[in-house]
Amino acid sequence: MPRYVSITSILLLIIAFLIFDQNVSAQVDFSRRTTAVTYPLDEPVTLQFRGTTRFPKMKGEAKIKRTSRNGTEIDLSVSKMPRPFELGAGYATYVLWAISPDGQADNLGEIKRRGFFEFDSKISVTTPLQTFALMITAEPHFLVRRPSQEIMLENLNPVARSGRTIATVPAVQYFGNSSDYFRDSRTPEIAEIDYSKMPSTLLQAKQAVALARFAGADRDAAEDLVEAETLLKSAEDAWSAGRKEDEVDITARRAISTAARAESNAMARAEAREKRDQQTRADAEVRQIEDQLTAARREIDELKNRISEETRYRELSERDANTYSEQIRELRAENGRLREELGRTQLEASNVKAKLTVIENEKRAEEDARLREDKLKTMQANEASLLRELRKFGAVAKNERGIVVTLPENFWSAPRAAIFAPNIDTRLSSLSEILNANPDYKIEIESHTDNAGTPEELEQLTRQRSQILAERLGVFGIPNGRIEARGLGATIPVAPNNTNANRARNRRVQMILVPAI
Repeated sequence: MPRYVSITSILLLIIAFLIFDQNVSAQVDFSRRTTAVTYPLDEPVTLQFRGTTRFPKMKGEAKIKRTSRNGTEIDLSVSKMPRPFELGAGYATYVLWAISPDGQADNLGEIKRRGFFEFDSKISVTTPLQTFALMITAEPHFLVRRPSQEIMLENLNPVARSGRTIATVPAVQYFGNSSDYFRDSRTPEIAEIDYSKMPSTLLQAKQAVALARFAGADRDAAEDLVEAETLLKSAEDAWSAGRKEDEVDITARRAISTAARAESNAMARAEAREKRDQQTRADAEVRQIEDQLTAARREIDELKNRISEETRYRELSERDANTYSEQIRELRAENGRLREELGRTQLEASNVKAKLTVIENEKRAEEDARLREDKLKTMQANEASLLRELRKFGAVAKNERGIVVTLPENFWSAPRAAIFAPNIDTRLSSLSEILNANPDYKIEIESHTDNAGTPEELEQLTRQRSQILAERLGVFGIPNGRIEARGLGATIPVAPNNTNANRARNRRVQMILVPAI
């Protein structure tokens, strides 16, 4: 009877776990439907936006054009945007999202504030999608991965300049984030005076660090959290000391990026730990059932043994003692022969299995070598085309390390700045498409400069340039694991630092594409 009670309990626990898991999912996400647009090739489309019922005065308009080269280009203007903190604790900025028909939400970029009260703003971005919906949400920081519940604007039906009907998908479903973070007492409040005076990225960095703590980063991603807190403290100190807002912005954005990484790592490790705990509990239940089953079998075996013994004793009393002894000897001899035959069979099977393992390993090694050779041939065949495409972005050379692309100085706003020049995102997006199309290369970013300054200043400048370029490539879809960024200061000049022309040659940022075979 205890066996059946235990199995029933396990079934009830599994059902309760499934119900609990559904309830937890309902607390994290909620579904919403909107309209996606299929944009025609090389035909400008005008898209109007409407504000949600909470902010009906908000307006927006986008000029959208899909091109065969750069994907879909979006120029969006919004007006009468309220201050994000008015929506409640946790909101510090606005983000533009593209929602694909399968429900995937892609972060296209931050809509930066202009002014203190209701403000107007613009954003120009590019997406590889062809069919998508657009919406704007209030968010804690610009690197969030899912839209929040605070949806400010959604697109209406499109209008083509030619007047023809544009195809739409009227019921695109996506899932927004309804995390309890926005209702938690630990969520930082943004005061009106902070919003009016403090840079937006500094406010976002505070929210990003708080989000990482909320996700349990102090336990599951402590190193990343400490790094993010240190960067946030550095940005706050720089702002308090009256440093330039651009310098504060760079440090704050690094704090946001690091905090977002800490949040992601913490959530992944917490989920893995919970799965391990669930598996441990399930294993314990299974072991308990197995123990009960073993005990039951033991009882059955004991009963069978008793019956066998009674039967044998009854038969022994009816048979002749000598005949019984002879039968026992014959059975023992037969058992010995069977054991020997079984031993030989097991040895033969073991030898065959070992031979099969060797053959399989040899075949696997040959296949791996063939795949590497095929991949190398493909890379060599595509190398000339890759070199031509890369020359659009700078000087291209090839050496023993790989393909070297030297980016021109006009990528940066000034010779001593670690800030991109205006409108550089279009070129970086195109460059990222080429790099994404060639995933078998690792990307090493090395930044150099001339010797005008202290070694510490030069190393910091080149390190910031390499890191910012790596982060921007990450925003455009290059996995972090492919990129290695280094700042080498003025330690490796290509010319003497004795003329302006030579110093300009020494100020360079190089991307080395190294085959990852």
